[in-house]
Amino acid sequence: MTDDREMLHVDMDAFYASIEQRDHPEWRGKPVIVGSPPDRRGVVSTCSYEARRFGVHSAMPSREAGRLCPHGIFVPPDMARYQAVSRQILAIFERFTPLIEPVSCDEAFLDVTGARRLFGDGASIARQIRAAIAADLRLTASVGVAGNKFLAKLCSELAKPDGLVVAPRERQAILAFLAPMPVGRLWGVGRVLRAELESHGYRTIGDLQRAERGQLAARAGRHVADHLIRLAFGDDPREIETERTELSISREHTYDTDCRDPERLRSTLRDLADDVGRRLRESGRYATVGRLKLRWSDFRTITRQRPFKLPCFDDMALREMALALFDDEQVRQPVRLIGFGVSGLVTERAEQPDLFDFAADTPSRRERQERLSLTVDHLRETLGEASIRRADTVANPAEDGGLRAKDAVTQHPPPPSVK
Repeated sequence: MTDDREMLHVDMDAFYASIEQRDHPEWRGKPVIVGSPPDRRGVVSTCSYEARRFGVHSAMPSREAGRLCPHGIFVPPDMARYQAVSRQILAIFERFTPLIEPVSCDEAFLDVTGARRLFGDGASIARQIRAAIAADLRLTASVGVAGNKFLAKLCSELAKPDGLVVAPRERQAILAFLAPMPVGRLWGVGRVLRAELESHGYRTIGDLQRAERGQLAARAGRHVADHLIRLAFGDDPREIETERTELSISREHTYDTDCRDPERLRSTLRDLADDVGRRLRESGRYATVGRLKLRWSDFRTITRQRPFKLPCFDDMALREMALALFDDEQVRQPVRLIGFGVSGLVTERAEQPDLFDFAADTPSRRERQERLSLTVDHLRETLGEASIRRADTVANPAEDGGLRAKDAVTQHPPPPSVK
């Protein structure tokens, strides 16, 4: 056997679209597409299985989705409702084990090794979880059961939709189970790496099981080769991370028509930075890296990032970073999408000022900026979003009916205390 661990990967089926169909019975059995309407320049967030039969998929431009599925029901995403359901799903998991690692709002890993004496083996626990989700929430989930996270996730993919797949536990059975699958099934193998592997004759996981390590390393690099061979043999030592937190927070905006106006782009960036800042403060974390994303009219996308001098969560520091990254890029072509995000999130801020940088933020200045940002949050929460606005947004109100941004946040630890 691989080891005595029992891991589950639970993945909700077409999560957002399924919630919409559940809450709107007249939409059941019909193609539901969550995202921007087809006459706007947004993208599909997710879609029901009925829509997928027409070739619609997530991240597809909404106009293309409308062309493929003209009778589709387009619904704007309701993240607050989806997050509320996500918390209900988490509560079901907690009936069986405290060892839960949320990956996103619609999937999680569970270690049920210690729960077997109470609830039966992994397959039995998976069936109970699926039944509870169906009975309590009227939704379906696909579950993979295995001795490690890689195999559990692979099995949940094979189980879709609304299924349960259990990986074999004996070593030779695992190798036989994996061997005929395409290399693209391996964690971390995307389109580019898959094409490269296939060009060298590695088309199936079995090909990697038989590969000579040195030859594979010469073609893909030593670290990649080690990673691929380890997974090809079904090995994954990763444990459940019960304290898992979001690694990044980001916001994006897609323009109705390609934007050529630098000042409009800068104004949008300030809005995005403010929104990221609010979610950062809600999460009780500080950012250490800022990231700019630009997508041109031909769909080419670039990202640029830079570390902050000190971890921060105030709007002023985030805006300054966003605009500095933008100005460095010297944009001269039409922009379809613009985004700003932060990563390297930490719960504590180490005070390490540069003693020789007299222009650097002083603690008192940072504290004033942070207190100002928290005060603005409080005013907007109690008096409404329009109660306080930046001067530049009053002079140049947002076009396209406001920002239609995609929120990448899926978890929020308790907010920081405000004194």
